[in-house]
Amino acid sequence: MSRQIIKQENRVKSSDTELQEKVVKIKRVAKVVKGGRRFSFSAIVVVGDGNGTVGFGLGKANEVTDAISKGVDDAKKNLVKVPIRKGTIPHPTLTKYGAAKILLKPAAPGTGVLAGGAMRAVLESAGVKDVIGKVLGSSNPHNVVKATIKALVEMRDANAVARYRDVPLSKIFHG
Repeated sequence: MSRQIIKQENRVKSSDTELQEKVVKIKRVAKVVKGGRRFSFSAIVVVGDGNGTVGFGLGKANEVTDAISKGVDDAKKNLVKVPIRKGTIPHPTLTKYGAAKILLKPAAPGTGVLAGGAMRAVLESAGVKDVIGKVLGSSNPHNVVKATIKALVEMRDANAVARYRDVPLSKIFHG
């Protein structure tokens, strides 16, 4: 599922960096069986190096610790590189994944990460220091995490735009 929003050229190997992990949400889920309910746990985990690399994963197990470790393993398989310029994002963006719609805006130095819950975990793991974020649609943590990573992956800095258009960097800003 997560492979749909991450393009192949943005992927990073987990062995290349030192990663910190953040648990976004742990859910207790129940399966109704003949003798009653059987409980297990589902964990959404975000990992990042704080320097432009971030990934997320989902782990499910009968114990919380097992679910978290499975989530971390899954997140390490889905790492991507995102552009960060002077501690913030290159440009504003509005991105949608499922019913979750998110708005990200660059912010002046010293602003901090003004975003809630799942979005904050992704942005801090990626290493974004100053940004303004708002969840406009559904606040489902699964889709908010996926929408935030999708927004970060779709970001392009001036160098990437210059390479794409095959023009010098000075031409991007002057016309």
